[in-house]
Amino acid sequence: MCEPLGEPTSRRTMLSAMAASAAAVVAVPLLAAEPAAAATTTGSAPSGSGLSVTLLGTNGGPPPLATRYGISSALTVNGRTYVVDCGRGAVTQYLRAGLSMPALAGIFLTHLHADHVVDYYAFPLLSAGASGTQGFQSAIQVYGPGPAGVASTVAGAPGPVPGTVAMTKLAGQAYAASPTFFMTEHAGIDPATLLDVHDVLPPSGIGASATNSAPTMAPFTVMENDDMKVTAVLVPHGAVFPAYAYRFDTDHGSVVFSGDTSPTPNIITLATDADVLFHEALYPAGLARLGLPQTLIDHILSTHTDVAELGRIAAESHVGTLVATHLGPGQQSVVSDATWRRLLRDSARRSGFGGSMVLGADLLHVPVRKRGSRRY
Repeated sequence: MCEPLGEPTSRRTMLSAMAASAAAVVAVPLLAAEPAAAATTTGSAPSGSGLSVTLLGTNGGPPPLATRYGISSALTVNGRTYVVDCGRGAVTQYLRAGLSMPALAGIFLTHLHADHVVDYYAFPLLSAGASGTQGFQSAIQVYGPGPAGVASTVAGAPGPVPGTVAMTKLAGQAYAASPTFFMTEHAGIDPATLLDVHDVLPPSGIGASATNSAPTMAPFTVMENDDMKVTAVLVPHGAVFPAYAYRFDTDHGSVVFSGDTSPTPNIITLATDADVLFHEALYPAGLARLGLPQTLIDHILSTHTDVAELGRIAAESHVGTLVATHLGPGQQSVVSDATWRRLLRDSARRSGFGGSMVLGADLLHVPVRKRGSRRY
């Protein structure tokens, strides 16, 4: 089952959540006798030495919704947590999921669109004025796209578009008033001291550029520590460069996050034999119900992945489980959960995918079980 986590609730509320969670798992036979991922329905935080992922938010796109938080996920391994993307409400959802700030060990950004970074600097900014179990007290590792090598077209912001390192520095300057006042009163610290930020640059020699944003490539190593090895590939997402998908390999299993991407063989290469693939999903027919200009619809269609493709991607990757997230459109009044489940089921059947297809939901908790060995 899939498990929405949250604050203490009544028995009736919990039973309702359990029913909704169970419905989120598409009834597709698993490749193995034991699933790579199962969903649970308690409100407890991830703990222990295993591997799990909690979806903090599953909305696709910048416009805020009342019923779905911005895209963000939390991977927990060996009692430490790593956040992948920081969409709207990521800090709130992190705490609602039962995760602790002192357990936060790192942040990974797939690309620098607003819906993936809007809550990024909120993590250190809010923790810098906290103490004890309310904030993280030592620097966490941050990995995100390096500079794009293109000029900014934003009024008042001349020069090249900043990468993650420069963006973080500029955010610290923009929010300097708050920590300055706190530190004057000995009630806080500089948020910059809580981050160790790294620009992730594409490997040299593959010909990647702003005009060739995702050439066919092998995964490259981003970082490695006692918890895991993280590899990445470039993915195509319109004008965005660089944009990455990340793979996390641990002793307990492997998971992949697609980030925002149109279909690309790089995802297949990165995700091959992974236990769980978290992949974005777009329903083109749903876009037509939003009243958007046709030019915007065409852009969205060209820069994202049709949900109908997910079964093929899962089958060609030989993953154990695919979880659909970054749902577009995210409004349940436009595309119901029942419709998403039908679309996932149809995609799996057409492709012959024999694993499990799961519909992502905010605060869905996915324990991960290892199926096989790492290829790289």
